Amino acid sequence: MNITDIWIRPIAKEGKMKAIASVTFDDEFVVHDMKVIEGSNGLFLAMPSRRTATGSFRDIAHPINVNARKCLEEAILKKYHEVLQEAKENTQEEGLQVEEENSQEESF
Repeated sequence: MNITDIWIRPIAKEGKMKAIASVTFDDEFVVHDMKVIEGSNGLFLAMPSRRTATGSFRDIAHPINVNARKCLEEAILKKYHEVLQEAKENTQEEGLQVEEENSQEESF
């Protein structure tokens, strides 16, 4: 299975959850609600889960081996960092536009 699309929705509020991810495989199958979490050893990927009757959580979908989990986590975290970088660049561009507009208004 190949990852054909990754969609990242960053979480703006403070906390350990940094983003929600959806991943499409082979343009045919999608898994939603994967979570990018800030742990004590850095970012990691939590699979979509459901609370059981006993109060514990159980994964709904998950990779079955270490290599598949590693590839999935690396791809999602890479896309997460790209999305953050794009947001930072867009914010900087917006700031420059505001500065330029203010400069033009002052010159009149």
